[in-house]
Parts: sequence; structure tokens; C-alpha cells
Amino acid sequence: MRKRLGALLLVTTLALAGCGDDKPATADPGARPSDSSAGPSSGSADPDGSGALGAAPGASKTGAAASQPFAFGNPNGKAAVPAEAKAENASAPTTVVGDGSAAGCTSEKFVAAVSTGGVITFNCGPDPVTIVVKQTAKVRNRSAKVVIDGGGKVTLSGEGKRRILYQNTCDKALEWTTDHCQDQATPALTVQNILFADGNSTGDKTEGGGGGAIFVRGGRFKAVNTKFVRNRCDDTGPDLGGAAVRVLSQYHNQPVYIVGSTFGGASGQGGVCANGGALSSIQVSWTVLNSVFSYNSAVGRGANPARSGTPGGGSGGAIYLDGDNFTLKLAGTLIEQNKANEGGGAVFFVSNDRTGTMSIEGSTLRKNPSAGFETDGFPGIFFLGARPPSVSGSSLTR
Repeated sequence: MRKRLGALLLVTTLALAGCGDDKPATADPGARPSDSSAGPSSGSADPDGSGALGAAPGASKTGAAASQPFAFGNPNGKAAVPAEAKAENASAPTTVVGDGSAAGCTSEKFVAAVSTGGVITFNCGPDPVTIVVKQTAKVRNRSAKVVIDGGGKVTLSGEGKRRILYQNTCDKALEWTTDHCQDQATPALTVQNILFADGNSTGDKTEGGGGGAIFVRGGRFKAVNTKFVRNRCDDTGPDLGGAAVRVLSQYHNQPVYIVGSTFGGASGQGGVCANGGALSSIQVSWTVLNSVFSYNSAVGRGANPARSGTPGGGSGGAIYLDGDNFTLKLAGTLIEQNKANEGGGAVFFVSNDRTGTMSIEGSTLRKNPSAGFETDGFPGIFFLGARPPSVSGSSLTR
């Protein structure tokens, strides 16, 4: 979708009623792993300083430490989670990937399970494990529900070479199941208790591109207790984005829920894309609860539409949202140390018909530089919508 940014919206008031009780992200745990198929180092699993460290995916460890699951989201987030946004029941799986050993948890078994649909769990032994996905797993449109539950121990890696997960109700190769593919209730895709690492959709311009780890069009999508590290999509382009997740259309514009999840979490672990270093969408509403976004980057240049002589992009260091009538709710969420070459180091929000709304509740946004432009009074945010974002119990600082 192409649009004019218009003049910067000048806002002179900001209601700050206290601030979110968030801890800072930890320092850089070390150099980027030389093997991109491995999960994050053990030091990077504690973005919030809570001490609830998970072992490094794929590490060979024994004892209690080896069985400790990953840490997800903002432990100090206090936002209430509605029933439909909670994790799905995975106690009676349709498919169990694995035979009790790490070697038994293969890419082929995972990809086949996603194609089959239903509830997918893993039995890969007691230790955290990384499954290097050798081809993008694709949700079939006949599947009413797909739940992927990693049990807090499974990392899915795109090896820095490919997108990890794809759902598209308008992709004929996955079968059209209605005559209104862009607005249908199913498949309902949930990812939970799992880590997505090193997804890369660079060069894939299907539906405009983006979605380094996960691409979704149609149906419903939510992520609960999920972590995304080192994902990427194309470095340039005026309107593509979502190094971790790109979503185009949801059933009846119901929101995508992001709950208790982490995007980045430490220096060198964030997502990189032209726009939206973590999330990106067109005409989609989002409800983000008790989550962490840090060290993500929008690296394009030239904004949207692209200035003359530039390739475009560079907006929404963490979140890039475009469209008409849509909403964004941030609650109990920490957004810090993200950056944009153009607008919105934390969030870029443009409602073309000026009907969209944004609310920030019990959250902390800090140190999210916008190199080009942002809305006065809202550090790290560029916003064009129905009215200024509502802010309560939150802290927005440079």
C-alpha cells in the first residue's frame, strides 16, 4: 500500500500517570553465534533481568539447568490477558514431533505436522533443542486450527536462509476454501512456548514481501510466550516489513494478539528489516500484552513513498503499521533500544483515512531513536490517526 506521510502531527500534551515497572534489558551477552542455526546464547535468554534464564538451544547439558525452559516476555507486565489471547490447550496433540530424542525432531517431521494441522507438540528429550527448518512450513487452508507449542524448549531456526512459517488464505497453492479469502475465520494459527531464530525472507516478494520468521494473511494469528531473535527481511522497500512477523488482513479485523513474548531481548539479537524490525502489517489491528521489544531496527531509507533517489523504508524500529481503520494497544510492555533510520524508532502508525487509534497502558517506551521524524510529545513514535494516542500509567522517554 502506498501513501503520503503528510505533515508531522504536532501534539503538545501527553498524559503520564506513573510509569511501568520494567527492568532494563541486559547488556550484550557476547558475540553473535558463528553458527546461525544455533539458538541464542544462554546469556541472551534473560532480556528483562529476571534471572529466569533458559539454556542455550541445542546445548548439551544435564540436570535441572538443562530442563529449564526459556524466559519469555516482560515478567513485570501487569496487563490482564483476555481468554481468547491465552495459550491454547495442547494437552491432547494431533501430532507429536519427535521420538524422545533430539535427533528424532527433524525439519521434515515438523513441516509435515504443520501441513496436517491441528495441535502440534514436541518430544525431543529433556534438553532444549534447535530444529533447523530446511523448507518453510506451510499451513494448509483446510486446517481449522493450527497450534504449535514448543513446551518452552524448542527453537525453530531458518538458518539465516529462509522464512520459517507461512499462512496465506489467498494462496491458491494452499487451496482456496472460500470466495472471500482475505476475510475468513480459519485457519486460526497460534505459536506458543517456542523460539523463532534466524528466519530470513529476503528476496521473497510474495504478497509484497516481509515476514522473516512468520508471514500470515487471513484467518487469525496469535503468539503467546514466544521469542524471536535475529530474524530479517529485505533491507529496503517503502512498505514491506516485519523481520519477525508480517500480517496482512485478519478475520473481521479482529486483533492479532501478542502476549508475554520477546522480540530481540539483547544487543545483536533483534530483527532487521526495511520497516518494522519486529512486527509489520497493513490494515490489521494488534493487542500487545506483557511483551518486550528491544534492539530491533528499521534500516531502509527514504520512507514511504520513497523519496526521490532512495529505495524507501526505514520506519518503525520495532512496529510498523499501515492501513485505514485499525487499532494498536500496548499494555504491560517494554519497548527500548530500537531504532529507525526514518520515522518511529519504537512505533510507526499511519491510518490513511485518520480513523485508526492507539493506546498505551502500563508500559515503558525509552531509548528508541527516530533518525528522521516522530510525533512531537511522543518520543519514539510517529502517529497519524483519529486522535493522539491515549497514554495511562506509562513512561515515554528518549
